[in-house]
Amino acid sequence: MARIQLPNGWRPRPYQLPAWTYLENGGKHAELIWHRRSGKDEIALHRTACAAFERQATYWHMLPEAAQARKAIWEAINPHSGKRRIDEAFPHELRANTKDQEMMIRFVNGSTWQVLGSDNYNSLVGSPPAGVVFSEWALANPSARAYLRPIFAENNGWQMYITTPRGKNHAFKTYEAGRKDPNTFAQKLTAYDTGSISIERLAAEKQAYIDDYGVDQGTSLFEQEYLCSFDAALLGAFYGREMREAEEAGRIRLVPWDPEYPVHTAWDLGFSDDTSIWFYQVIAGEIRVLCYYGGSGLAMDDYIDVVKDKPYKYGLHWLPHDARAKTLASGGKSIQEMAWKAFGTGNVRIVPMLSVQDGIQAARAMLPYCYFDEEQTETGVNGLKQYQREWDDEKKMFRDKPRHDWASNPADAFRMLAIAWREEYKPPPGPTVIKFPQHRTVAEIIERQTRRRTEGE
Repeated sequence: MARIQLPNGWRPRPYQLPAWTYLENGGKHAELIWHRRSGKDEIALHRTACAAFERQATYWHMLPEAAQARKAIWEAINPHSGKRRIDEAFPHELRANTKDQEMMIRFVNGSTWQVLGSDNYNSLVGSPPAGVVFSEWALANPSARAYLRPIFAENNGWQMYITTPRGKNHAFKTYEAGRKDPNTFAQKLTAYDTGSISIERLAAEKQAYIDDYGVDQGTSLFEQEYLCSFDAALLGAFYGREMREAEEAGRIRLVPWDPEYPVHTAWDLGFSDDTSIWFYQVIAGEIRVLCYYGGSGLAMDDYIDVVKDKPYKYGLHWLPHDARAKTLASGGKSIQEMAWKAFGTGNVRIVPMLSVQDGIQAARAMLPYCYFDEEQTETGVNGLKQYQREWDDEKKMFRDKPRHDWASNPADAFRMLAIAWREEYKPPPGPTVIKFPQHRTVAEIIERQTRRRTEGE
């Protein structure tokens, strides 16, 4: 067999060298917020090739969706060499076999490398990974990280998160946490930092974005992709303005659960993807969103157990209209029938059937009344922020139709909540008289704390 030296025919660029050195020396956690065309996947592929022969184990390269992973990684061509990127990083001489359908390579030393989507992270079987690259992390399902975290801890594995920003979502949080952790390599590199793209070319790129999207949106997209701005507007977001207002008004915070009031749930049932459940209370016209749960691949009985295991006293459980017919391995029973048995027929309601657009409008009308618990609803809130329209590349405009990705699941369940609220509750016509401290609204608690602090000063 020919002698192969890894990395194969590749050397880190000067600005890539600090990250490469950290990983080569045994670093376990890297957060790389690097601009477009900076070689994020390139460094990840070559580092994984080395790791696969340093330690016999399983390695994954994950993109947000499996279909995207095939196009962006498995079949991607290096325009400079005309060769497939995986053939450059993983020479055929080092492979025992290659499985195209599974997007998997088995190396001669027994290690394996596979390209996957974070949309099906918990349905995979086989050995747990010793190294994972989360590519386009800002667009990925954040639940994948939580699922794999204990695996890394158990097998002393490593993880790389590589992305450009998509607002201040989970990628911003993990990057900020990494900056504060002395054991993590966290780095943000703009196109001006690396110097890998000429000033003239960057100006042309910015103008191309403006030509396609208009001045405001085009500039935001350029700043996001090439300047790694977490503050750039998320294009096509359905609830961008409403969620920004919720943050600015302090309505994403610790939200108290009042045991004197019932907790309601709103569901979206997943038959090919996640099942999502929002837990909320309605008190004096406020919607206190206490918790979000998302799960995949479970039976209806498992989701019922999730609900019952919480300490809440429940009111109504709102299911989507398709609960009457579809089942989740339920022995022929409908989801509605199983919910009746678990919660009682009087406590289970079916959300009226509305179009997606009507449901989105209902959610927009409700959001000003919502307070989200910042700890228990984090994944769901990120989903609402990331919920976007599809982009029509031919017409150069956003469609009204939502883009289907991981954010669709919490957003679909939230539409159920909004429609249920519209059916069952209305905002109070005037201020409510509060008799007891525990009955104060979240807004009144904030106002009272602010007033006390100001008076104390």
